[in-house]
Amino acid sequence: MGCGQNVYVSEEKVTQIEGDPDSPVSRGRLCPKGAASLQLTTGSARRYEVLYRRPHGTEWEVLPLETAMDMIADRVIETRRRGWQLEVEGKRTRRTMGFASLGGATLDNEENYLIKKLFTALGAVQIENQARI
Repeated sequence: MGCGQNVYVSEEKVTQIEGDPDSPVSRGRLCPKGAASLQLTTGSARRYEVLYRRPHGTEWEVLPLETAMDMIADRVIETRRRGWQLEVEGKRTRRTMGFASLGGATLDNEENYLIKKLFTALGAVQIENQARI
């Protein structure tokens, strides 16, 4: 969501979410996603485990978070290795065209900065976000 929110917490649980009247973007109003965010954080349908569906699979399986994070890291490393370009047409590039990043319009400057740093460090050159909209 992109609306400013005031989130109230009691005993480590979210109890209320209201529009932030000081937000220059939403001026105290909640967007549809913002209005649903209390239910998303406290609702009975919220999942607290990683679900994974294997390629060509039809069923979801629960994975430990550590296993899922290792799977992601392994795939990033392998994709980077397969797509690595040290040189292109005799010119040093040190890049990968194997993956890209497209950030959402609701990411703030700090999040976009960190994503840019991460993907640049990995050698990606196709990094964009929707912050200009």
